[in-house]
Amino acid sequence: MRSLPKSLLALLVLGGFSIPLVSGASGASSTTSFPVTLKLADGTFTFKTRPDAIVSLSPTSTEMLYAIGAGPQVKAVDSYSDYPPNAPKTTLSGYQPNVEAIAKYNPDLVIVASDASSFNTQMAALKIPVLYAPAAANLSQAYAQYGPLGKATGHVAQAKKEVASIKAKIAHIVATAPHAKKGTTYYYELEPDYYSATSATFVGKLFSLLGLASIADSAKGLASSGGYPQLNAEFILKANPTYIFLADTICCEATAASVAARPGWSALNAVKDHRIVPLNDDIASRWGPRITILLQDAADALEGKHVPVTS
Repeated sequence: MRSLPKSLLALLVLGGFSIPLVSGASGASSTTSFPVTLKLADGTFTFKTRPDAIVSLSPTSTEMLYAIGAGPQVKAVDSYSDYPPNAPKTTLSGYQPNVEAIAKYNPDLVIVASDASSFNTQMAALKIPVLYAPAAANLSQAYAQYGPLGKATGHVAQAKKEVASIKAKIAHIVATAPHAKKGTTYYYELEPDYYSATSATFVGKLFSLLGLASIADSAKGLASSGGYPQLNAEFILKANPTYIFLADTICCEATAASVAARPGWSALNAVKDHRIVPLNDDIASRWGPRITILLQDAADALEGKHVPVTS
């Protein structure tokens, strides 16, 4: 198997086998006063003052920070944090964090999506607090990450407001969008090598709110794939999905035309009925504020609307 793209890495390596959010950081009060004590990845830490030199090594956390008003406190973000556009993007890696490179920014808070004991130990020695925010397996876990971020950055009220806003948007989409008829299926493509996502994944659970079911649910080897099995063309052709969602339009330049041109794919219902839906890879692989865009894209598909690749 060749190296997986960032869209699949973000979901599989960091989220396929989710680990509960670090305890002690939830249940934040509405106050934004300091000092604030939190149990973090590298031990219990007391923030005497509001962090104003934050380094985010998670694209999703970067989006969350800006959404709750902590953007001005962010000093550096990793190489994949491309949203919002004004985030201070660097060459820092979120997959293989370099302690020396991170320390050069003199951070008073570092946020990561992957947990490594050696990294935490080194950061603890430097007395740099590390907040661990792993990939969410469901909406509840995604919402739960706003609390610690809000409390650590001094934006508790804004964090609660953002969660309420996302919940309201999702509720509105679900209430107003047409739900799929029983038996409506989809093939969710993470890359042209046919890696896909089941209904048990974060994206799958989101789409299930509209009554959609993934054809990958019946694939072999699900237990070892973490919900992200590699299918094959024969399996997909036999399943004959109603919709095809492309989460590899940026990384791999997948298009409706390129999919329709694959051997035998012109016979698929999704191709014949023009139900190939291009998605933004980054939005599709994150569990932050823009999950409402992903759900709306799916809802628009059910209504037969053209779905552009949203930035």
